[in-house]
Formats: sequence, structure tokens, C-alpha cells
Amino acid sequence: MILADNGGKIKDVVRLRRTAKEVKKHAFVMRMMALLIIILIALVAIAYAVSYFYDKFGSFTVRIDKYDMVNQGLSLSETPEYGRAISVLNAEVVYDMTNISGEDLPENIDSVNGSHNGTNYIAYTFYLINSGDDTLSYQSELYVDNVSKGVDEAVRVAVFKNGEKTVYGKTKSNGKGIESDCDEEFLSSSLVRKEVVTDFEPRSKDKYTIVIWLEGNDPDCVDDIVGGTIKFGMDFKITETT
Repeated sequence: MILADNGGKIKDVVRLRRTAKEVKKHAFVMRMMALLIIILIALVAIAYAVSYFYDKFGSFTVRIDKYDMVNQGLSLSETPEYGRAISVLNAEVVYDMTNISGEDLPENIDSVNGSHNGTNYIAYTFYLINSGDDTLSYQSELYVDNVSKGVDEAVRVAVFKNGEKTVYGKTKSNGKGIESDCDEEFLSSSLVRKEVVTDFEPRSKDKYTIVIWLEGNDPDCVDDIVGGTIKFGMDFKITETT
């Protein structure tokens, strides 16, 4: 044990040792803070990416069960020519959509394949193809996947199936029946339509065009829905094969 300070040198050594420990601790804390910042940035980036892709593919998505695609040959395509098996299709999104009248939609809106949106409407044409060897029955469901600020109260969905058009809208907000510009009401608050198709033979194709817009003549098309969002989905699945 050293009792003398040798003119202050031992005190200086002790002081230096304490300083070294403090530096080491400080360096450790800084490394941990840097790591936490990196993790935080990564989490924010992931959240942004999820939000981006949700918005990018958020307007309208079509799906079929992959089992039905692989085992029964049911497939989707943006063109009538069948190139490869596809189980999911995504329409391009329309940002900052404002209300229009359904009467303003192009007359040939069912004549263009794939995404062919307008400034204030979503239009998407695709084909459901039986590329297998069995005759089958399939079920389709068109539904609201996500909605905010009550946009669905004023939305319209036109479904063209093999050229035949049906316009769907929610029941009037007062509960008194169908809107005057619609052919059918939504089946529920989130289900637009449901259909079972039978005798879908091999090499058969059903053409669908889905058009989505905000109807300016709907009494529920008010300022309160400005900034709202809506996402639709359409699922297909086989119910029977022969």
C-alpha cells in the first residue's frame, strides 16, 4: 500500500484511471444511443414502406386462392391472352380523388385492359381464366377492405361482367332503400356483392371491369369525408369441380 503521494503523481494516476473509466462508460453509452437511433430509423422506414405499399396497392386488389390456381388452373390476367398463372392483381391508385357524376364516366370504360384510371375514378379490367381441365363453379366476393371518414357512404362501384353493367352503392343513410343512380345495394356495410358462377368450362374467360368513384349527387357526399380513404378487394375461389 502506497502512503506517499510522491509530489502528487499518485493522485494524478488515480485521477487518470477514473477518467479512463468515465471515457469507457461514455463510449458505451454513445454506442447504445447510436444503436437505438439506428433501430428507430429502421422502424420508421419499415412503417413508411408498409404505408407506402398499402397506399400504392390500396385502391383495388383481386385475389384467387393459390391452391385453386395451382391445382385447378384458375388464374387472373390483365389481358384475354393467358400467359402465366397469376393469383393477385393490383389496380393503380388514384390520389386526391374528388367527386364526379357517374354520367361523366367514359362510354368505352369497359374497353381497355388493366388499369385505366381517370383523374377522379378508378377503372380496372381483368380476366378470370379457367386454364385447367375441369369444369368448375366459383364464388366471387367484392368487398370494402378498409375505409375512413365515411367515404363509403358516397362511393359507387360499377361492375361490368362480360359487358353487362351493374352499379352498386350503400343503402341511403336514412335507411330508406337504394340510391336513385344505383342498380343494387351493398349486401352489407362491407360486402358489395357476392356471386356463384357454375359451369365454368376449361378455357373459359370471364371479363370484369371494376369502376369506383365518389358520386357527387349523393347527399352523403359532404365536406366531412374530405381526406378519407377506401380500399376494395375482390376474391375468387372454386366451390365445385366436375
